[in-house]
Parts: sequence; structure tokens; C-alpha cells
Amino acid sequence: QVQLVESGGGLVQAGGSLRLSCAASGRTFSTYAMGWFRQAPGKEREFVGAISWTGVITYYADSVKGRFTISRDNAKNTVYLQMNSLKSEDTAVYYCAGSQHSGSYYLRSTYDYWGQGTQVTVSS
Repeated sequence: QVQLVESGGGLVQAGGSLRLSCAASGRTFSTYAMGWFRQAPGKEREFVGAISWTGVITYYADSVKGRFTISRDNAKNTVYLQMNSLKSEDTAVYYCAGSQHSGSYYLRSTYDYWGQGTQVTVSS
């Protein structure tokens, strides 16, 4: 069993930056691919980005490409989401997720474990 806890959310002005963290329990974190998703009010949870278990390969949704960066520190059991040039449409609850098996990185069903989410609000 793996537990994921997100932190770092908050209120920021448009154009600003935030860094989200996702701390994982468990010894096998380094073997998990990790993803970030977000859910705005009244909308479906959507893929933001993902990172391979090695940290070498990353994927991003087109809406955040060039603005967001995912990284991980397996020694600290933590994955990060650096968000720059934030826009009002980035406002959502952000979730991290972990996957032990192969699958389409952008699908929620690929992921076995989810955090509780952290709120990001971007004011215009």
C-alpha cells in the first residue's frame, strides 16, 4: 500500500508560480510511474503530466506544456510539479497518482494510488 500526500497549493496571481509536492510512503516508490491530474469545479479530472519511474521520461498535456515541469527525487520519495506562468484556467484541485503497471499515462485508470488533492487558485 502506498499513501500519497500533496502539498504546496494556494492562491497566486496570474503569471505567478507554485511548486506542488507529492510525498509518498512505502519502499517501492522508486518503481512507480507518477502522474499529476487536476479537476476544476464542474469538470472531469484531467491529465496534467506524468514521469517515468526513472525520471528520465516526462509527458505533459498540451495545455501546460512549456509552463509546467515534473520532476522526482526517489531518495526523498517525492514528486514535484513546478508550475510557471499560471493562468486563471489552471485553477483546480491537483492530484498526484502512482502506477505500478504499464498503461496509457494520461488515463486515470492506469493509476493505482491517489492523493487527497491540493487546491490551486489563480486570480486574474
